[in-house]
Amino acid sequence: MKTQKHSLRKVVSFLNDEDEDGGFWLPNIQRPFVWTEEQISRLFDSILREYPISTLLIWKTKAPVRCRKFIANYKDGIKLTDFYETPTTKKKCLVLDGQQRLQSLYIALKGAYEGRELYFDLLSGDAAPPDDMRYKFEFFGEGEATFPWMRIKDLVFSGEDSYTATEKVVSAAGRVVTSEERTRLGKNIAHVFKTFQDDDGIAYQELDSIENADRYKEDDVVEVFIRANSGGTRLGKSDLLFSLLSATWDEADAKMEDLLEDLNRHGFAFTRDFVLKTFLTLLDQGARYEVTKFRKQEIRERIESEWEKVSNAIKWVLDFVRQKTFMQTDKAIPSYLVLIPVIYARYHYPDSLNAAKDLDSLLLRTLIAGAFSGVPDQLIDDLVEKQRTLGKWDTTEMIGVIRSKGRSLEITESRLWELGYGSDGIHLLFNLWYRDFNYSPAFDNNLPQVDHIFPKSVLATVKDLNTATGRRNIQRYRQPVRDQLANCMLLTKEENGAGGKWATLAEDWFKDKPKAYLDMHLIPQDPELWKLDRFEDFIEARKALIKAKFKDLLVAPASVPQAVAAVDQPASPKSS
Repeated sequence: MKTQKHSLRKVVSFLNDEDEDGGFWLPNIQRPFVWTEEQISRLFDSILREYPISTLLIWKTKAPVRCRKFIANYKDGIKLTDFYETPTTKKKCLVLDGQQRLQSLYIALKGAYEGRELYFDLLSGDAAPPDDMRYKFEFFGEGEATFPWMRIKDLVFSGEDSYTATEKVVSAAGRVVTSEERTRLGKNIAHVFKTFQDDDGIAYQELDSIENADRYKEDDVVEVFIRANSGGTRLGKSDLLFSLLSATWDEADAKMEDLLEDLNRHGFAFTRDFVLKTFLTLLDQGARYEVTKFRKQEIRERIESEWEKVSNAIKWVLDFVRQKTFMQTDKAIPSYLVLIPVIYARYHYPDSLNAAKDLDSLLLRTLIAGAFSGVPDQLIDDLVEKQRTLGKWDTTEMIGVIRSKGRSLEITESRLWELGYGSDGIHLLFNLWYRDFNYSPAFDNNLPQVDHIFPKSVLATVKDLNTATGRRNIQRYRQPVRDQLANCMLLTKEENGAGGKWATLAEDWFKDKPKAYLDMHLIPQDPELWKLDRFEDFIEARKALIKAKFKDLLVAPASVPQAVAAVDQPASPKSS
């Protein structure tokens, strides 16, 4: 294995350029780019602070493996399949470890991030703790940056010497530059030139399959990739598993992108992780992630051959959820894993699932009760095993399995009050509570918003007397009290936007509202309870109204159907 060293500017010039020793490319086993603007900025700060940025791992080969370009102009939602190259037998270098760093360099020095380019503060560089930024970098849109900010790419690829570059910056500053500032920016420009242009700023180890054709076969390279990327947190388990799948199936990326796009078009947030776990479960491999499962060729072949059938099963269950359970958005599903046993039934026993009763009730109660919280892999496997034993889906039997594993389906009153501001289940509860809200608007920014009835900023100012000091400095209503369910309501985007409720006091917000509005939000009708000094009385009165609305959820019924079916079910499901 060879170790090569080059300047950072030189290595960036290798990216996507086949004339540079075949060029550097990304193999299809690599996951998508995931770094943020802040991570890119910190990388450049690390480079100028001369911190090591680790060694890259490169595979030099002529094998006609599928690979893609580095992305110059990165945008959220970009499709990797748009950057794939036609496989050839030409010489090429594929990056096995170091994608995030190289992609960050390429964006900053050759392109942009969401239309913004990376700028360097030429007057930064003051001593700072290791976890702080010493050299300041930031992304700006066109026309937003002024002196002392300068595009880093203009410095790195400058053909001038540092003295000439410094003089040009000073003359274009638009203001008088002090001697101290001139000295600082001159040192910084010289430092950028040296660090990016002159120093051997980056090293890479090279697996050479051109000179050693028998030493590194494709399977060997995939194994090297997995081992190189599994030691830390750089790749998740699903990324590693998917690398094994995509190494032998060229269309894996495109198929996964298309499926996730279909699943998420209505406001959900399904992930590759969920899809892979679902496949493992449906192919009777168990829900638990294990790399050994994806090393089996027959499993990878079954995933490829069964992709459409499994995809259709997932889509069918999602359609059922949207039509029958009022879960219209990602916010209303605390755990997507609750769907996997149902998808299993759709895949293996569709007739029994079509005839099943009370499936919607089971899903709602399971999610509200948090039965699939934590790590539910064993519960998923147990539910699947019960289906295999019965040869069908049976809702009552599924309830029995869940309860036998110590996971309650009953909604205790304490669990209800846990569903406060910021909780994982409040949107699910509000989906049941509010029937007239559109939970799947065309734009995410128009989603309904959870808001405090008595503004949390106002409640935080209420103080009690400290008898030890004689001062009124003890906060009466701490955060859990301010964020409790009885102090939360759902508002439309317009209601909670500029000129809307914001920090409006309850007595002012409700004074002109009609009775129908108060009833919808379960607001006590007595205006005296809306006053700030009656906050505690208001909470108790509203808790009583909430308990009355969800009384059937709070009992321990003999079966799920009667319990959930009584919760104000409308004549027809809410549509998006």
